[in-house]
Amino acid sequence: MAVTATDVAVLDDPPVPAAAGRARLRFLRGGKARTGLLILVFFLIFAVIGPWIAPYDPDAMSDQLLQPPSSEHWFGTTHTGQDVLSQILVGTRGVLVVGLLAGFLATVLSVLIGVTSGFLGGAADEVLSMLSNIFLVIPGLPLIIIIASFVEDTGDLLIAAVIALTSWAWGSRVLRAQTLSLRRRDYVEAARATGESTWRIILFEIMPNLTAVIASGFVGTVIFAILSEITLAFIGVADISHWNWGTVLFWAQSNQALAQGAWWWFVPAGLCIALLGTALALINFGIDEFVNPRLRTATGASRKVKMRVGFTPVARRTGTHAARPGTRTKEQSE
Repeated sequence: MAVTATDVAVLDDPPVPAAAGRARLRFLRGGKARTGLLILVFFLIFAVIGPWIAPYDPDAMSDQLLQPPSSEHWFGTTHTGQDVLSQILVGTRGVLVVGLLAGFLATVLSVLIGVTSGFLGGAADEVLSMLSNIFLVIPGLPLIIIIASFVEDTGDLLIAAVIALTSWAWGSRVLRAQTLSLRRRDYVEAARATGESTWRIILFEIMPNLTAVIASGFVGTVIFAILSEITLAFIGVADISHWNWGTVLFWAQSNQALAQGAWWWFVPAGLCIALLGTALALINFGIDEFVNPRLRTATGASRKVKMRVGFTPVARRTGTHAARPGTRTKEQSE
């Protein structure tokens, strides 16, 4: 059989079908994603076991006032002799609880309202879009400050709920736009033509294509919630009797730690905030690279294709050869 010159190109490597399991784990092949997940797991472990492995009671006072880091107190002590390391370990749980809980609640709301609005359209879309626009302009931090002035115990659960209620609208708008672009695709129309129910189409046809967008929105909300929780504790709005990294910074700032040269009082908490924020940002970058092929590096490195002018790139089976222009194959000669 003759092979024309306009139908052949040469690839460096023959295409190998990727296994389904390896395709699902392609996200973990990126260095950014792996590094971010390792740091996040490190903090999650300390959030779980921190109160148990803390060397001292974070509220216990001693006569070792403003002592620098030593073998007895690894992160030094405060002006009342409290151990800074114990405060950091105990406070890790509160920071992550608020961040993950607010991120989960906001993601659930954004998925329910955004996907439903984009897929159903019509009056439902108008009502849900108006609801999203209303919550989009509600500021989160001022609302928490107002609520804290009326509620005696501003705990982590209340702060997480308020942050979630004021931060789901942006993710909902993004998911609505993505759903609008997916609901008229051929596979969705085929599922609708076969008689599939609306909710089954949403769950099995639309949602799998929105997984990366939902994950990115979740990570972004967690970052916002953690920074909001620390900010509220630092300015004294949250309950300062519950330890978290913002509470450590609040007491350090209130007692002039910087002026007294007690850098060990606030530097560890600041480094923990920076490391956790970096971990979540790296995970978000990894999700972006996984979603956008133009950003992929190690996450999904594609084969190098050697292009030639005038040739259409096609895969070539092993053992076959491309015919060069102007040559005759064996079949043509016969």
